Amino acid sequence: MLQSAEFFNRDISWLAFNGRVLEEAAKPNTPLIERVKFLGIFSSNLDEFYRVRMPVLKALEKISKKDSNDFDFDEQAKVLHQAGNIIHEQQVRFGDIFVNQLIPGLREKGVHVCYSEEFPDFVKSEVSDYFLSEVMAFLQPVPLDEKAIFFPENNKLYFIVQLKDKDDKEQLMLLNIPSDQLPRFFTTQTDDGQIIFFLDDIIRYNMDKVFRNMEIISCYSFKITRDAELDLKDEYPGDLSEQIEKQLSKRDAGLATRFLFEQGLPLRILEMLRMELKIENATTVEGARYHNLKDLVSLPVSNKDLAYDKWPPIDLPEVKVARTIAEVIEEKDLMVHAPYQSYHPVLRFFNEAAINPDVVEINVTLYRVASDSRIVNALISAAKNGKKVNVVVELKARFDEANNLKWAKKMKAAGVSIIYSITALKIHAKIALVKTKRNNRIKYTGLLATGNLNEGTARFYTDHILLTANTKLLREVELLFIFLAKRQKVSSPDMIGFEHLLVAQFNLQSKFLALIDREIGFAKQGLPAQITIKMNNLEEEVLINKLYEASQAGVKIALIVRSICRLIPGVAGMSENINIRRIVDRYLEHGRVFIFGNNGNMELFMGSADWMNRNIYHRIEVCFPVYDEDIKKEMMQLIDFQLNDNVQAVRIDDSLNNVKIEANGNHLSSQRAIYQFLQRKN
Repeated sequence: MLQSAEFFNRDISWLAFNGRVLEEAAKPNTPLIERVKFLGIFSSNLDEFYRVRMPVLKALEKISKKDSNDFDFDEQAKVLHQAGNIIHEQQVRFGDIFVNQLIPGLREKGVHVCYSEEFPDFVKSEVSDYFLSEVMAFLQPVPLDEKAIFFPENNKLYFIVQLKDKDDKEQLMLLNIPSDQLPRFFTTQTDDGQIIFFLDDIIRYNMDKVFRNMEIISCYSFKITRDAELDLKDEYPGDLSEQIEKQLSKRDAGLATRFLFEQGLPLRILEMLRMELKIENATTVEGARYHNLKDLVSLPVSNKDLAYDKWPPIDLPEVKVARTIAEVIEEKDLMVHAPYQSYHPVLRFFNEAAINPDVVEINVTLYRVASDSRIVNALISAAKNGKKVNVVVELKARFDEANNLKWAKKMKAAGVSIIYSITALKIHAKIALVKTKRNNRIKYTGLLATGNLNEGTARFYTDHILLTANTKLLREVELLFIFLAKRQKVSSPDMIGFEHLLVAQFNLQSKFLALIDREIGFAKQGLPAQITIKMNNLEEEVLINKLYEASQAGVKIALIVRSICRLIPGVAGMSENINIRRIVDRYLEHGRVFIFGNNGNMELFMGSADWMNRNIYHRIEVCFPVYDEDIKKEMMQLIDFQLNDNVQAVRIDDSLNNVKIEANGNHLSSQRAIYQFLQRKN
């Protein structure tokens, strides 16, 4: 039942989402390889939680009561304790799924994952040869003492090895597990199938070849997770790229937030490690034999029958080789639903603009860039072809800073005009604008999307990309690019009069509040009133309170929220007209969609913005209206599939539980239904 607070805690809500990911690994109807991958995703998510959120929780816990009169310290301590309990329970569940379900299941299919067991005799020679020829070169043993120069890097794997020399004197040695330089898994084929070994175990088995003439008493694995935050000043007079570059070199040297060690590590050695490695303030977590199980995402299982059936990307029927994308969208708006549909129209949009002699200018925002970005290469070619190219590169995209910085330098060298955001304001919008000059007239074509312009993530993130020649929208996109080029703060929400676009820092929050108010007005008149919203995260209290108000007025509200959700649904007198679903499936749900009933004249908006504090108050976000009636109808069908999903969707209840949706009749998996629906269009 509802607690006294009117909002779920952000971090507990996020852990509930990760629990849903974990449960996907437990589902017997999910293919075995995919279940293993969900374990890897869960583990990766948890690492990020310790890098990003746990430092915040621990810092809040330590705030002096003198520093704040209205801060609930007891509640904060309770949250930290609750988070620790949830993580522990989830880790126990993780072990049960992997050891008792997936490893036996894989073995039945001819895949033997050698897990905490002796190596079979017939592979020992092969494993030792691999160690001596490939692994040994990367090992760097270091004594554990005050004289040693050793710094355990973030989320890298190590052993603490207890040894005795010929004089029976104890030595403690640190030894790296080079999984960042070598594959985490080694595999070999036998007549009975495939055997997969952990790199960790290969080193353990050959430890005597590292410490010759020493007796090996014990060996335990550990890793340290460090704070990921970059220390950027709000006002920086120099080149932001230089500041980012300097800070990136320090990130892996951040404060330790978690010390994860193998069960059974003697307390004496544990305390020596904490003292010598200067990690006394980190949360100590006793774990199993293996860490960094995010590597399970790349478990090298050769039997592809144990994976999802293939869904080849669908070609859009409107797109023909004989016509350019610009010609197509000058006649009619085009919407690409990635990854169900081919991303080629998006790539062609940039490729054709780069080579078209009539194109005079290209503007684009880049937040997370693919490691081998075809889009960026097209922009480089455009600049070399004499076109004016302006690229807003967000260097503060967490964990993508180095890659974005690399591409920014390459583009700048090619003549692209690079625009960095000011330090305190991220550019999260997903927009592009191409200006073409024909017969002394400028024409606009453009792109507005719910996700990053990244052909890598487009293979498994569900996003929607609108390609349009709508002048009303694109003139406002141009106004935004002009503003971004000036690298100014938003001094007033009215400094640019956006009528069509919803832009954070300008009119996005106020417009959404007005749209909700309009539905409240309809409900009070006894007219149909409904709101359907799909997003990744729902946190910001002003907008949540407005949804509570709408529910109390009788507006029917359906939410699809993938991860963080602070709104508490189904509470009498507050949110009884709000229901929330969460969908976890083969693709990561990523699109943001906002639908307002408008008394039968439905309005549809899409875009980059979740309803989080960072998106509303600290970023430039763009949401855009969809005016094309065919696209609106199609989007409504896709959302309808998701609202009726009773296979991969769960319902979030008023206690933050992921509640299974009972299938009364036909089973419907929304992602499969969407793929089949778009196939039929062809």
